[in-house]
Amino acid sequence: VDHQKADWASIHQKICQLLIPIRTPLPFLLSETESKHGREQLVKRQKYIIDLAYSTAREFVLDGKHNEAIPAALHALRFGTEVYGSNSVQLVPAYLLLAEASTGGGHLPQASKYLSQAQWIVLSAPGCSAALRHQLHRGLGLLCAAEGNFEQALYHLANDIYLASSAFGLKSLETSGGYFHMANVFFGQNKTDVANSLYAEV
Repeated sequence: VDHQKADWASIHQKICQLLIPIRTPLPFLLSETESKHGREQLVKRQKYIIDLAYSTAREFVLDGKHNEAIPAALHALRFGTEVYGSNSVQLVPAYLLLAEASTGGGHLPQASKYLSQAQWIVLSAPGCSAALRHQLHRGLGLLCAAEGNFEQALYHLANDIYLASSAFGLKSLETSGGYFHMANVFFGQNKTDVANSLYAEV
């Protein structure tokens, strides 16, 4: 019951009516043209739900409501898997969002699993963009910081900054996020001089 309530509050009330045409099987006696059109409409609806679920989960994370974000992010992942397949690079943002929400909610082992899955997909896709790889390293850095593994956190955040600056530029907001998280790690190590210079950079 608790899971159902959390799911309803997170995303289900937004997508409940959208699920009806998706869950309704196509009539059997359709022409090839009608079947193709039906399949295209199904994929279009699924992609709409993916976007809606992902943006809803992202809003919850930005509001600090990490546990509320998890059901919505799971819907984004579930429908993403149906549309793109289980090893698609298109799933990485959902895995990273699940990891971020899980880390924020204190579910570190679960966050580690989501990040491992994202990392495996990224490593399996040689042409993966620097923008996506920077997000992966940020997720890994934040998890390591939450676990108290500061050296490993700094390693991943350095990669995050490098990849973000190569994708978006040295003075971009994406890059400044990496500096901010790195400053937090140095602050946690009581290296306030380094932390303050990084905060100034942000």
